[in-house]
Amino acid sequence: MLVKYGTDLPRGYDLSALRHIASVGEALNPEVVLWGREAYGLTIHDNWWQTETGAIMISNYPDMEVRPGSMGRPMPGIDAGVLVRGEDGRAGFDHGPAQPAATDEVGEIALRPGWPSMFRGYLGDEERYHACFKGGWYLTGDLARVDADGYFWFVGRADDVIKSAGHLIGPFEVETTLMEHPSVLEAGVIGKPDPVAGETVKAFVTLKPGFDATEELRLELLAFGRRRLGGLAPREITFDQHLPHTSSGKVMRRLLKARELGLPEGDLSTLEGQS
Repeated sequence: MLVKYGTDLPRGYDLSALRHIASVGEALNPEVVLWGREAYGLTIHDNWWQTETGAIMISNYPDMEVRPGSMGRPMPGIDAGVLVRGEDGRAGFDHGPAQPAATDEVGEIALRPGWPSMFRGYLGDEERYHACFKGGWYLTGDLARVDADGYFWFVGRADDVIKSAGHLIGPFEVETTLMEHPSVLEAGVIGKPDPVAGETVKAFVTLKPGFDATEELRLELLAFGRRRLGGLAPREITFDQHLPHTSSGKVMRRLLKARELGLPEGDLSTLEGQS
């Protein structure tokens, strides 16, 4: 939301007391980190945690090199890993204990249980709680990869992953790539049912001020995505200057998909602007 105002707005204020910027709630796109350095002269530090974990589990510490797009490394005392996925896209235990994913291989983020702030149940749903733990791990439902230096890179929620022609596509990866185009402020990506591929990728794009939603630009973005992502690129792009957000700023992919497919919109209590 701040990026759309460019870098001139913050320069008009005395921000000398600002020492540290952290982001939470949604994975931080690399372009936002680079914008923050230009706008504030500071690096925005991303991190990862869940309501269930009760505290930050993976973070870019103040004294570590920040790699734009990475959520950092596990906090001291936290045993985190990325486990090889089974056919359903979740950590696979079909043939014994789940195995650690190889370097840069996408898998499910898992934590060794027992940290001090760990949740102790879902209200009225004990079965769901126990299903989160398997093989000595708490299974988060989030997908990521780990590079050779131990940095974690978020890919998406396991239940958001698009299954297209044998590929598992993380919406966040597609959204991040589209945001590298100079015209794109924000993007939301969903999977659309397809009789041949299973699902195809569709993107909803919000443009930066000064850019018009023309057919020429739409075709340019489709080509840009194809050059960068190959077969993982969106086949459809719709311009939308009012993407639905939660009150904390997350794009509601679930709502985009429901509206696209004419499905029930479900619970809208977290939708931005709702009381």
